[in-house]
Amino acid sequence: MADKVIITCAVTGGAHTPTMSDALPVTPAEIAEQGIAAVNAGAAILHLHARIPENGMPTGDPDVYAQFLPVLKQRTDAVINLTTGGSATMPVAERLLAATKFHPEMCSLNMGSINFAFFDVAKRIKSWKHEWEKDYVVNSDDYIFRNTFRDIAYILETMKDAGTRFEHECYDVGHLYNLAHFVDRGLVEPPFFIQMIFGILGGIGPDLENLMFMKATADRLFGRESFQWSVLAAGRHQMPFLTQAALMGGHVRVGLEDSLFIERGKFATSNAQQVEKIVRILREMGREPASPAEARQMLGLKGGDRVEF
Repeated sequence: MADKVIITCAVTGGAHTPTMSDALPVTPAEIAEQGIAAVNAGAAILHLHARIPENGMPTGDPDVYAQFLPVLKQRTDAVINLTTGGSATMPVAERLLAATKFHPEMCSLNMGSINFAFFDVAKRIKSWKHEWEKDYVVNSDDYIFRNTFRDIAYILETMKDAGTRFEHECYDVGHLYNLAHFVDRGLVEPPFFIQMIFGILGGIGPDLENLMFMKATADRLFGRESFQWSVLAAGRHQMPFLTQAALMGGHVRVGLEDSLFIERGKFATSNAQQVEKIVRILREMGREPASPAEARQMLGLKGGDRVEF
């Protein structure tokens, strides 16, 4: 499967707010609709957060997830990947509620604590759709996205019996070493999936030299045969970084969680539009999107018939 690329689509996330883009899905119906369209466009994995339908605030409430997970399972064959990050303001217990109830094939797992800031966006917004949004964004200069060694071990151990595997999100080089620590402890076993993240204020910067260094560090720590790797980049860096990652043999992640744009200065109209664009870029390189079945094989997943939704 050397020519196959796993496309993950991060449908809504927990950082962007409804005021920032009319395309951002908020309600369960919108999340399901955009998720289905993204899979039809070529995504193999859907990375999912939930939001309070009335105002778009991030939530860990399993009852909200339950309104769109069965729809996605029935209407797609996608790998469902639930967040254990939620948002930087959620305690770990809330972040795990949906994962522990639904036992998905995959969950995201941030591999270390970081500052996680997006307060600069507030300077460009004069009016907000919902009361919570402004304080949420402005106060992000004081957010610490907590993921201690104890937190990470707790999440790994809690989900072990469910057979759930992880998208190990690495926002900096030190997170790769944190992952190596858990591999040494036997809490993470190959084949594991590393998501390298660039351009978040508080994480490693969006410089191509950093991409090369992160990949070389992962090769040195784990050996090339132990892991699959993917790249996401925030905002305007999304497509250039994904193109470079694909040239290097990596997988890619798009979606309105990571960038609200389709090109410089132009908002994306949907998640599917971003998937369609990266599919075109990949095919120009002679690479093809992996199917959900191929992604399951590459990542050693348990299968969509063994989830609890």
